Amino acid sequence: MRRKLVVGNWKMNGSRVANAELLAALKEAEPWDAAVAVCAPFPYLADTALSLQGSRMQWGAQDCSAHESGAYTGEVSAGMLAEFGCHFVIVGHSERRALHAESDQLVADKTKIALAHKLTPIVCVGETLAEREAGQTDAVVKRQLSAVIHTLGHCISQVVVAYEPVWAIGTGKTATPEQAQAVHAVLRAQLHAATEKSGEMLILYGGSVKADNAKHLFAQADIDGGLIGGASLKAADFAAICKAAA
Repeated sequence: MRRKLVVGNWKMNGSRVANAELLAALKEAEPWDAAVAVCAPFPYLADTALSLQGSRMQWGAQDCSAHESGAYTGEVSAGMLAEFGCHFVIVGHSERRALHAESDQLVADKTKIALAHKLTPIVCVGETLAEREAGQTDAVVKRQLSAVIHTLGHCISQVVVAYEPVWAIGTGKTATPEQAQAVHAVLRAQLHAATEKSGEMLILYGGSVKADNAKHLFAQADIDGGLIGGASLKAADFAAICKAAA
């Protein structure tokens, strides 16, 4: 039985005061049956680590460089994140792929270096609305995940996968539980072909997950929790989602 995981992705939101209030409220709402984490903007990682002392919640970052170090102004390395006690790092989020032209191979390289520093990468895959309407959903997500599998080999079992249909991120539209499950099943089958540990791997769903739809999404056979965007910025909403992942 895979334990559910709920991860809050704050994106480029927050302030020191707002973050402290949010994390304090989440600590008050603990414990949950699910594992819970928050991925904060880089400047707030130290504050997040301090705020979560004594909590079961873990923390992570929203991206990392594919390079160990060097002349890469503005980049943050996996080693730096590990030094701050990060457990997770999100790689390949659709906003990174679209706005920063990140290729499938770059996402795979980031995943590899994250693992080298004992971080758990949350590898995001997902199709656009045009790709879904063209019947390309399965081909797109399998292509995106394939690059990571080929780069990592047997180490693929150490990552978390997140299916986030681009058309459902921040739009208020959500894949139905059945639509989400269908893609998760495709990803599970692809992982099964790559590792004998596929049954233990977590595949999260992300895309306008809210308290009122989380329970039905998380009840699907291959949906192991969620990567939560906007709702993770409101303590009551995020806590309700975490509770739904029983």
